[in-house]
Amino acid sequence: LAVGWGSGMDAAWAPSPGGCELVQSIMDCTGRWLSSIPGNLRGDTEELFLDDNTIQVLGNASLLLYPQLWHLSLTRNRLELIEPGAFLSSQGLEVLSLTDNLLFTNYSLTAAALSALPALRTLDLAGNQLREDMVSVLVSNLSSLKSLSVARNTIMRLDSSTFTNLTQLLELNLEKNYIFEIDDAFEGLQRLQRLNIAYNYLPCLVGFGLTQLRVLNVSNNVIEWFLTLESDDLFELEVLDLSHNHLLFFPVLPRQSKLNSLLLQDNRMSFYQRLPNGTSLANVTVQFLISDHNYTNITTVRLWDEVCHSNLSSLRLLDMSQNQVWGLPDDFLAQVPSLTHLKLNQNCLEAFHLSEEDPLAMLTELDLSQNQLVELGVKVGIGDILPNLQLFNLSTNRLQALPPGIFTHTTKITTLDLSHNRVGLCPQPGEAESLPCVDIRGVETLTHLSLADCGLQGMGGRPFQGTSLMHLDLSDNRQVLSGDLGWLQDLVLTLQVLSLRNTSLSSTAVDFSALHSLVRLDLSGNSLAVFPTSLGTLRLRSLDLRDNCLLELPPDVAGAPLGRSLRELYLSRNPYNCCTLGWWDALQQEEGLRVPDGREVTCRHGSRTLRPGALPEPILQSCRWQTADLAMLYLVLALPTCLTLLVAFVVIFLMLKEKLLKMVKTRCGVSSPY
Repeated sequence: LAVGWGSGMDAAWAPSPGGCELVQSIMDCTGRWLSSIPGNLRGDTEELFLDDNTIQVLGNASLLLYPQLWHLSLTRNRLELIEPGAFLSSQGLEVLSLTDNLLFTNYSLTAAALSALPALRTLDLAGNQLREDMVSVLVSNLSSLKSLSVARNTIMRLDSSTFTNLTQLLELNLEKNYIFEIDDAFEGLQRLQRLNIAYNYLPCLVGFGLTQLRVLNVSNNVIEWFLTLESDDLFELEVLDLSHNHLLFFPVLPRQSKLNSLLLQDNRMSFYQRLPNGTSLANVTVQFLISDHNYTNITTVRLWDEVCHSNLSSLRLLDMSQNQVWGLPDDFLAQVPSLTHLKLNQNCLEAFHLSEEDPLAMLTELDLSQNQLVELGVKVGIGDILPNLQLFNLSTNRLQALPPGIFTHTTKITTLDLSHNRVGLCPQPGEAESLPCVDIRGVETLTHLSLADCGLQGMGGRPFQGTSLMHLDLSDNRQVLSGDLGWLQDLVLTLQVLSLRNTSLSSTAVDFSALHSLVRLDLSGNSLAVFPTSLGTLRLRSLDLRDNCLLELPPDVAGAPLGRSLRELYLSRNPYNCCTLGWWDALQQEEGLRVPDGREVTCRHGSRTLRPGALPEPILQSCRWQTADLAMLYLVLALPTCLTLLVAFVVIFLMLKEKLLKMVKTRCGVSSPY
């Protein structure tokens, strides 16, 4: 058994002629500069990949030696022609990829070859410069197809003759063409479940009636209207993507459907039940003139009634971000009881109201960021409001406070983003005690809190008492570290990620030594001139020291507990001293430590800015002089001077010796005996 198994493994990975790789029954000949299909491959090959070669013609005899082939890929070749008999020996072929070739040149002959594949299930013709008439010919006899892609071609118009006989088709990809009109093109595709028409030029979709469709992607068109056919039939539609269009109104959806995901991002949509000046449009009607050949139909719609009567009971994801919504209509939220994700960011909302009548009991994510909110209205009573909410994004608004007791019933909230508002945390210090604030004390489930750029000034009291914060962002609050820092004591056991970017932090302002659980710390954009010694005992995995005033790091930083635990260290944009780079060399030797901005780290020597790893020899020599022993340096400098003075004294003494002796004798008055 052992011998047999070993032989099988050798065969499975055996090299093949032509440089192809064989793995069991899969032959990979990708990128081998082949101009034709090799004729010396294994005859039992089931999957053959010939991508990124230079094959121009697939001849009648090209696949004769591979009768068991069921998957063939010829992506990114120069294929212009598939001869009519090329697949006669490959009747079991199920998957065929012909992406990014030149099949438009001989499409009629290629169509004859494809018609000889009775078992073909998946066909990819993307990127072949095909027009709609060419596509119609190529797929006309492929009744077994279940998946077809004609993306990235030059299709402009679709009608009932384009996809005839594709009665088994389940998935159709038409994205990135030039389609501007569709005329009953999909009516014969009774089993179609997934349709992708993204990145085209459709101006509207009126009379949508594909009841069997489950996923429809018409994003990135120029659609202004989406109107479903008036019918009480049950639509199987589960996902509708209308994002990145020009929608003016909320789409008119099926009255009965299984819709769970509705994507309306980046449109021009608003609600018009009531204008901002209070004018009601609830009874306004809109007439659609629909002209189809010689038939003209005028449809009158009470637009607001149609919106309100759309069945949204199964909807779980609703994305209306990047629109012009300034307010939601009455009872709108009551129509979406199953909603779990609601995105209303980047709109014009000035107020958002929640009550027990619209509890949104299933909602786990609510994004109201980048609006103009000045008020968040919550009617707190005995009932639950947002009982399953986990992520609440209120960033970039004009809020100054949140309603008292808003977190009373949000027993599962984990993430709260209040950044870029003008809010304070309760309790407010000193004279500001009466000002509005946000009270998160006692919210035990809260683990992620962002308060970036909130104008926080010296938080007093214990605003984080009773929380289990793991991630805290206080960046861009210039005065948040002024005053008493006792609020840190409630975070020492749980805090793992702390951002103090751009908070005017000085080297001695904060003692980090008690934050033993901290693994990621951002101190960038501050005024640190000296590395905080309290960091040395922490076991951080990521530390950001960019944009400070550091001249050097401690020489033993690599050997400290901090250096041994660090895996990511940001150091750029500091005025390091080129003559004290011992710490840099030590960090380079540390295994497992990454400095992602290492190429941006520079040091200064006089007026020059240099890279630490490429200091020229004159700079190194200058640094040696600067770092030499000063006592020795002074001795060396003083010795020549002393010697010079000594020599000068001796010379002067010898020159003036006789005169000095006579002067002494004269002064003393004693003759010298001979």
